[in-house]
Amino acid sequence: MTDIHELLLSRIRDVADYPEPGVMFKDITPLLADPSAFTALTDALAEIAQRSAANKIVGLEARGFILGAPVAVRAGLGFIPVRKAGKLPGATLAQAYDLEYGSAEIEVHAEDLATGDRVLIVDDVLATGGTAEASIQLIRRAGAEVAGLAVLMELGFLSGRGRLEPALNGAPLEALLTV
Repeated sequence: MTDIHELLLSRIRDVADYPEPGVMFKDITPLLADPSAFTALTDALAEIAQRSAANKIVGLEARGFILGAPVAVRAGLGFIPVRKAGKLPGATLAQAYDLEYGSAEIEVHAEDLATGDRVLIVDDVLATGGTAEASIQLIRRAGAEVAGLAVLMELGFLSGRGRLEPALNGAPLEALLTV
């Protein structure tokens, strides 16, 4: 295991029975509070952005904003938030998707993405892949190309990668950690 993996893992706290009994929540707030760990994470994700030849970063609400915005600044790229429905003013494109219990909808300002844009999606965790898959569809509907998906942590036991690989259509999915 490399030093960055050890550093990142050491700053992620397990919280038992959150948000419901039986769930082991992976809390990244200790990582964000540690400037060395947060900088290492930002640098690693910015390197992925540069390799992907992206010109924009999409951050998924809400922790994807926290990670994606500094990555965009570090890599010299634009940043676009993908929000829960009803949170963005003005004209938006929306994409509905199914959750384990129910459904949800995400939105983006359509004018923030254009034909020719190459977009790297950034988020904290890849779980089942529903939100990421919806964001891929949304980005393509806006006319942009998905350059890849980069996450801090992949929860391998939830099989999100298998769900996303067809949707990514050859674009890379990079997880800094797999648990």
